[in-house]
Amino acid sequence: MPRNSILSAAVLAASIAIAGSAGAQGTVKIGMVMPMTGALAGAGQQVLAGARLYIKQHGDIVAGKRIELIVRDDASSGETGQRLIQELVVNDQVDVIGGSLTADLMPSASFVTKAQKPTVIMISSTTAVIEKSPFFVRTSCTLAQSSAILADWAVKKGLGKAVTLVTEFAPGLEAEETFTNNYKAAGGQVAEAIRVPVRSPDFAPFLQRVKEAAPQALFVFVPSSQAAVFARQFVERGLDKSGIALIGPGDLTDDEALPNMGDVMLGAVTAHFYSSAHASALNKAFTEAYQKETKARANFMAVSGYDGMHLIYEALKKTAGSTDGRTLVGAMKGMAWDSPRGPMSIDKNSGEVVHNIYIRRVERVDGELRNVEFETFRNVRDPSVAAAK
Repeated sequence: MPRNSILSAAVLAASIAIAGSAGAQGTVKIGMVMPMTGALAGAGQQVLAGARLYIKQHGDIVAGKRIELIVRDDASSGETGQRLIQELVVNDQVDVIGGSLTADLMPSASFVTKAQKPTVIMISSTTAVIEKSPFFVRTSCTLAQSSAILADWAVKKGLGKAVTLVTEFAPGLEAEETFTNNYKAAGGQVAEAIRVPVRSPDFAPFLQRVKEAAPQALFVFVPSSQAAVFARQFVERGLDKSGIALIGPGDLTDDEALPNMGDVMLGAVTAHFYSSAHASALNKAFTEAYQKETKARANFMAVSGYDGMHLIYEALKKTAGSTDGRTLVGAMKGMAWDSPRGPMSIDKNSGEVVHNIYIRRVERVDGELRNVEFETFRNVRDPSVAAAK
């Protein structure tokens, strides 16, 4: 019998022990599968830092239960991540799963459903993930939320001809599709659609194609860990002096990486759910604490981990510490709170995140590059969730 089938069957037997094990010991185990190494390592490290900051600030006891965090490195590989999620459930008997990459979650959905393990999505931004299991809820974002809004905004600002350049994996393809559909519907023309590999990309030849197409705007989605490389090669190809407007989802001007990208990013416009420059007392406290703890600037991945842990804590309070899967995920769905990002909630039916999307421009503030918000779209749902209502 294949290893995955053995593990899937084993969880049914293991679940009997699980039901009483954690509760009897007074411990809630949260298994986090994160890319701690590999091409997407930055994302996992930032999410984990945000989650750990929340635990440090709020203590490791909630509803009379001690929180235990178990972290596994998927090495930025979906095949590895699927195995690790199964092992966390069967061997470590975790109560909640936190993370993970789209490539981890898609093949794990049926297993998670059988095991009835609430899974808080803190990294994946692919819309299709959430519908794969009723035990999935999300505190990160979907690229469709920001890409749709940015497409409409660009056309209204007179940027009627664009080239799209995205990383060729699920989030990038979603950003490309959503932007393209909305952009064309608003009257825009997509001159060329360019896709680049996720691993060790060399953007130079693709940027040459952009230069030759001479668009008014270049819509870019690359993982935030690769944004600095993109910015350097953008300059090397002379595109910073081409008059092409640089736009994209917020990964492009990631807050942590932005100080090292240089002036090429000045004026870049992005749509996103979080900026470290967001003006609120809650965000000020969060960014200061995160900076003190990590010596780095807080970014959208960090706040996704922070909010993911908040959701778990508050759900445990609602269930009086019960980790029954259906009860706990039911407590998560429909929850609303004020976050460092602004107001947010979890859709009560789908488990999808609902939050503000901000249009931001990179500006120099007190000598540092910052994503300065200048337009707000409130309580944005993923287009597919909105259509289903």
